[in-house]
Amino acid sequence: MLDLTDSVAQKEAPAPLVAIRNLRVEFETNDGMVLGVEDVSFDIAPGECVCVVGESGSGKSVSSLSLMRLVEFGGGEISGGSLLFQREKGGAVDLANAEPDLMRQIRGNEIGMIFQEPMTSLNPVFTIGRQLTEGLRVHKGMSRAEADARALELLRMVRMSEPERRLKQYPHELSGGMRQRVVIAMAMACEPRLLICDEPTTALDVTIQAEILALIDRLKRDKGTAVMFITHDMAVVAQMADRVVVMYRGKKVEEGLATEIFEAPQHPYTKALLAAVPRLGEMAGKLAPEPMRLLDRAGGGDVTPLKHDAAMRADGSAAPVLLDVKHLTTRFPVRGGLLRKLVANVHAVEDVSFQIRQGETLSLVGESGCGKSSCGRSILRLVEPTSGQVWLDGQDVLTLDDRGLRRARREMQMVFQDPYASLNPQMRLFEQVAEPIRNYGLASGSELQDRVAQLFDRVELPRSFLRRFPHELSGGQRQRIAIARALALNPKLIIADEAVSALDVSVQAQVLNLMMELQADLGISFLFISHDMAVVERVSHNVGVMYLGRIVEMGPRAAVFENPSHPYTRALLSAVPIADPRRRVLRGEVEYKPIPSPIFPVDHDPAASSYDEVEPGHFVLKG
Repeated sequence: MLDLTDSVAQKEAPAPLVAIRNLRVEFETNDGMVLGVEDVSFDIAPGECVCVVGESGSGKSVSSLSLMRLVEFGGGEISGGSLLFQREKGGAVDLANAEPDLMRQIRGNEIGMIFQEPMTSLNPVFTIGRQLTEGLRVHKGMSRAEADARALELLRMVRMSEPERRLKQYPHELSGGMRQRVVIAMAMACEPRLLICDEPTTALDVTIQAEILALIDRLKRDKGTAVMFITHDMAVVAQMADRVVVMYRGKKVEEGLATEIFEAPQHPYTKALLAAVPRLGEMAGKLAPEPMRLLDRAGGGDVTPLKHDAAMRADGSAAPVLLDVKHLTTRFPVRGGLLRKLVANVHAVEDVSFQIRQGETLSLVGESGCGKSSCGRSILRLVEPTSGQVWLDGQDVLTLDDRGLRRARREMQMVFQDPYASLNPQMRLFEQVAEPIRNYGLASGSELQDRVAQLFDRVELPRSFLRRFPHELSGGQRQRIAIARALALNPKLIIADEAVSALDVSVQAQVLNLMMELQADLGISFLFISHDMAVVERVSHNVGVMYLGRIVEMGPRAAVFENPSHPYTRALLSAVPIADPRRRVLRGEVEYKPIPSPIFPVDHDPAASSYDEVEPGHFVLKG
């Protein structure tokens, strides 16, 4: 007699699309063999999203690169285990032993991957359109016109402003968030059966992150696409995961349904990881910034109060102003035609004014392309502003000659968004951190070695890394090197452009606490550019919200977060994902609101920014 129960059970449990069994990956380094992943096993079924979480260097990305057989190009070797992938035609294949020709057919076509660092996965010499259409023409056999039409559709799908124009641009002409959206579009182009997402929303602000997550979720539901989602953002895990795999030091320490992991974690590391996650609203009623919870691997998270608030003097008065920005405007020319004439301007930063006091943190938040990074670069004169004044410790930076600017830059440093692009791939890490100290003649010999080693200690990197090159580090470890280099000259002002967006919660907490300790001890000021609203709430004294090059709301952190008065600020806060799988907001379509173009004719003269003071120190843009 036929057992219908067994038949139904078989239908309800489809064969896994991917079966990773006892995976072991090794890397050859100058210090000997390093184990990247050891004895890792898990499955991914069609239409399922498996989130892999863990600290930087835990083996998350190594596991995904092994599936694509890209780990070999980074000095790794699959030394054990199997990677079974169920092809649409031809049955199962062990990717660990597949021939290079077969892998070329599978990569990009049946398995798509969104990489963590968009600039390293885009070719700087080809246009966005050329790179988007390449996979479509190779794998799908489309004509040029068909591929161009599909590329345009993909850019609209990932909410790219002015998609027709973006197709003709090069990667360096786009912001970090825009580049990440291009990489997401490329991965989705051929509608792969398995989509590997390695920190896909790291460079995206919360509004676009919500749309991208909804897009991936819809692809999973409608097309039956399997998703392997690698992230350090536990709120994103709560929104996306069907199952969660927790990794620590190259091993899987826990696996389970998302609700089980969040509500009843079993392993001490999982408990500590969840305890360390910053949550929006935790700072309600608190006046000064508060350190992040540290990841205590014994199973708890602690907050150690700062010794004092550097933005306030001993007598309770405010510290003196260090940075005073007045009516800063930065526009980029748009040229066209045969003679490359000026046809329009990109209004990247428009009439921006703010102050930062000694020992104070001002955070700038807003959507990708709103002008946050351009504002930071303009202050340092990495791009030349069109007009305005930037007073740093009593001198106008915009009027300095080359020699004066070199002296001033010792007092102000920047941590860039993309750590790989800001590090020299041909220099060892010791040389890169020591370079600014050497350039200014501050130390040499054994003193220099000691200072660099101490900087490595400060950013929680082992001294054995001094001899390594950037490609031998994970994304989070590279960002810590960039922070160590910025700290090398003991500057008064650090502009941190998404400085912790690539870091997992444990390292993020360590780095942010380090920055706050330095602020308390040395009186360093920070211009903190970020899209992570929970982190901004935790570390900021004041917050400025930017939209289309202007600050639309500015005020003390408590005022902006607890009484958001501009519609755009309220939209930003409502889009923040919640670290609770039972409160998902991915169902249905996310409302699509095109971002207006910041490009205006040459003769366009915008009105000056005018603000209403809704409460003391809390300003909102009129209109």
